[in-house]
Amino acid sequence: MRQRALEYHKGKRSGKFQICITKPFETQEDLSLAYTPGVGEVCKVIEEKPDLAYEYTAKSNLVAVISNGTAVLGLGDIGALASKPVMEGKAILFKKFADIDSFDIEVDEKDPEKFIQIVRAISPTFGGINLEDIKAPECFEIEERLKKITDIPVMHDDQHGTAIVTSAGMINACELTGRRIQDLKVVIVGSGAAAIASARMYRHFGVEDIILIDSKGVVHIKRQDLNRYKREFAYPKIISRAEAFEGADMLLGLSQPGAVSREDIAKMAPKPIIFVCSNPVPEIMPDEVREVRPEAIIATGRSDFPNQVNNVLGFPYIFRGALDTRSRAINYEMMVAAAKALAALAKEEVPKKVRQIYGKDLRFGPDYIIPTPFDPRLLPKVSLAVAKAAVESGVARVIPKWEEYERSLVK
Repeated sequence: MRQRALEYHKGKRSGKFQICITKPFETQEDLSLAYTPGVGEVCKVIEEKPDLAYEYTAKSNLVAVISNGTAVLGLGDIGALASKPVMEGKAILFKKFADIDSFDIEVDEKDPEKFIQIVRAISPTFGGINLEDIKAPECFEIEERLKKITDIPVMHDDQHGTAIVTSAGMINACELTGRRIQDLKVVIVGSGAAAIASARMYRHFGVEDIILIDSKGVVHIKRQDLNRYKREFAYPKIISRAEAFEGADMLLGLSQPGAVSREDIAKMAPKPIIFVCSNPVPEIMPDEVREVRPEAIIATGRSDFPNQVNNVLGFPYIFRGALDTRSRAINYEMMVAAAKALAALAKEEVPKKVRQIYGKDLRFGPDYIIPTPFDPRLLPKVSLAVAKAAVESGVARVIPKWEEYERSLVK
């Protein structure tokens, strides 16, 4: 894998993408229009009315993928430069799945305040900002502040991507097991950015009983070592890990291999919902879960098991909907709409082309509760739902003609 990955990234043109010219540029007249003197006329128009930047520049379809390299994949704090291959990868996912142009920007700055000001200063270039691989708890402050001081959509995908996709899975798993979302007892093993964001999202869906477990045990109200983000989910009484798992309906693993045991799974309620998302090795392997709970609905972060929790099911289409409505933000209404659209799509008949890609029969059930990444219906279904939520929640600057917009999204 190492050698193949190195060869893939090297080649005659190193890296994974390049810039292409989108206008005619073959003659002296083209030169005079693309650059001086013609471009000056466009500058003056935008100076008079800044929103016209969306009409005359690439801003309307341009997202920045920005990281400081402090929490890269499972590699940890490897620094800004070493994170660049991941950020380039994110950029090509934007292009492949939603035809969104993207620049990767690696910022060599760990101080949250300085990082915030750097991103704010370059924000006029872009129609949206995708924050990536920034460690907790700094990532919460960075996202919150940038949302307040910029007028374009900002989202930290490491937080919200997992929350959105697992919410979709939760909706459908509840339907298959005869549960009501508001009655769920959810245990989350892990307390980083994705864990906190998922807990917040589940609350938006009505889940009240959420127990967070970090490296020191259950996050409860009597602990004195909690940051303000963990404190938001501090359990109201002191309980043990065993008590946390007793009768739990759903487990979300966002930790590390081995963080969940067979004994933990055995304590859970019948037909448990098990989402173990540590990658590439889950907190507990699916076959181990099956040994104690063969009736469990299981999702992992891996493509070689059913129900892959993959952030690519969310962020390209969320930003597509946000960009196309020139939204000032990405809010919870838009993210909830994305999760519901994903859940609904999993119940529809899967096209033959998609079944052929995956070489198996895909239909709604325990082994298919969320769509697959190469389903072309994701773009029109999810982006349309996000765009409508942007308009309904008041963050959109423009309102598309919905029938025309939906047709434009169909590949």
